[in-house]
Amino acid sequence: MKMAGPLLFVSLLLISSGVAMNATKDAAKDEYLLFVGTYTGKESKGIYAFRFDTTSARLAPLGLVAETPNPSFLAVDPRGRFLYAVNELEKYQGESSGSISAFAIDQKSGRLSLVNQVSSRGTDPCYVSLDNSGRYVFVANYGSGSVAVFPVLKDGSLGEAASFVQHSGSGPDRDRQEGPHAHWIGVTPDNRFVMSADLGTDKVLAYRLNDNNGGLSANDPAFVKVEAGSGPRHVDFHPNGRFAYVLSELYSTMTVFSYDSEHGALQLLQSVATVPGGFSGINHPAEIRVHPNGRFVFVSNRGHDSIAVFSIVQNKGTVSLVGHFSTHGRKPRNFEIDPSGSRLFVANQDSNNIVIFDIDPATGRLTTTGQVLQVDSPVCVKFMALGSTKTH
Repeated sequence: MKMAGPLLFVSLLLISSGVAMNATKDAAKDEYLLFVGTYTGKESKGIYAFRFDTTSARLAPLGLVAETPNPSFLAVDPRGRFLYAVNELEKYQGESSGSISAFAIDQKSGRLSLVNQVSSRGTDPCYVSLDNSGRYVFVANYGSGSVAVFPVLKDGSLGEAASFVQHSGSGPDRDRQEGPHAHWIGVTPDNRFVMSADLGTDKVLAYRLNDNNGGLSANDPAFVKVEAGSGPRHVDFHPNGRFAYVLSELYSTMTVFSYDSEHGALQLLQSVATVPGGFSGINHPAEIRVHPNGRFVFVSNRGHDSIAVFSIVQNKGTVSLVGHFSTHGRKPRNFEIDPSGSRLFVANQDSNNIVIFDIDPATGRLTTTGQVLQVDSPVCVKFMALGSTKTH
């Protein structure tokens, strides 16, 4: 059964288990908001939210919390006060650019109130993140192949861009690498460097971050190359800060690097496939996450429609395959590990659902919980702790 208006409901299994929760009560330490970014269209209208209890695994739908176009990726500030969303567009206020929207979060209702909206300084922004202090917002503009930094002002609004870098170059894939395509940007664990994965140039670029004004300057070394034509998409760091895992979209590979925190440099350790050896179909991996315990790394495969799970060799950073697990949906995009580290939420864009899995703490293997959230064209999921400063 569908709700009237935007498609958003929790499966009958969740409803029958008594998920209704009092939104006005004080938030317990195990309660979170789950925000869902989407591609908007006939059904989806923007950002949706759920209230989630990590102890009981209960979920309650809060509905549409912000109407905004194509909020395909989200980021929550470290204090849980503001949410930032890219608006993945080619035109903003008549210019060739997308935008970034800043929202204030109402922790009781989950509602988002628009604070301001600014040009992303490039087309089709596809990724947004913050530094560890929450003072700067970073955006990757896929279409035009650029990155930008915006200061966060006291009221949570975004100021004028503190830094802008236009990438250059191309790769051997004439269809996808005719020019630069910045796909990810984020700070290193020590908050001293900013890195960006550029799918079009087969580079992970490194910048020094000026903590005083948010400025970016090219690092030395300025980048590391991945295999030509592989198209790096997303990056995640090991919790110990010593290793980085780079996901490449065009070749369905994950490359492991050691990370030199003194010089902001990556050194190649290993490269592995994200799909089974016998798979001959089209696949484009989308997301990569290292488990908070540092023992496993997970990858979503669009096409194979699976989550690939790898175990990490401690103190070496290299990986070995645990297995591939169906996402029980089509075109899995972003996924997140819940704050307890025990569940994985994967957004299946083309089947309009978010499927929840239990993570085996010993092996990393995934088992479906039977919990399914129905959201049209889900792309990104983000947790925010209620009543605390902790975010995921």
